[in-house]
Amino acid sequence: MVYQANATRYQTMEFRRCGQSGLKLPAVSLGLWHNFGDETRVETSRQLLRHAFDLGITHFDLANNYGPPPGSAESNFGRILREDFLPYRDELIISSKAGYTMWDGPYGDWGSRKYLIASLDQSLKRMGLEYVDIFYHHRPDPETPLLETMRALDHIVRQGKALYVGLSNYPLRPRRRRR
Repeated sequence: MVYQANATRYQTMEFRRCGQSGLKLPAVSLGLWHNFGDETRVETSRQLLRHAFDLGITHFDLANNYGPPPGSAESNFGRILREDFLPYRDELIISSKAGYTMWDGPYGDWGSRKYLIASLDQSLKRMGLEYVDIFYHHRPDPETPLLETMRALDHIVRQGKALYVGLSNYPLRPRRRRR
C-alpha cells in the first residue's frame, strides 16, 4: 500500500528559523538513535516515521554510528525513505553527524578532514541520498585543529553533499588549548 501523507500535516506544527539562515525547522524533530537500528522491526520504524510526518515533523536526525549496530539506522531510514517518502523528499530535513567511532584505525573517528568526508560519503550511500540537508561534526576533537574540521565542513558544502553544516555537543565557549 502506497503511503499518502496527511494533507493537514502543516496546520498544527510550528516552524522556527534555524539561526540566521533561511532554513526553518519544526519545533519538534525526530532523532533516530536507538529506535531505528537492526534490533527494531523495520515496520515499527516505518509506522513511527509516517506518524511523525503526518504530525508535521519534517526533520529526521541521524548519525553515522546510530543503530545498533552502527550505520543500521541510516540504512533502515534509507530503505523507508525509498519506499515511502521519496515523493516528499523536498519537504524533509535529513541531518546526519559524524565524530564517534565508526571503524578501527586512526581515521575511524573524531574530526579529521579524512574521517568527516569518508563518513559522510558512507552515510549518503547507506541512505541512498546525493546530499543531506544538515551535516554536523558530532563532538569536539581534542587533537584535530578546529580549523581543519571547519574547512572539511566547508568543503562538504561546496561539493554539494550537505546544504548546511553545524557542530553538535560543542561547548558554548571553546576551551583554550594549553601551549
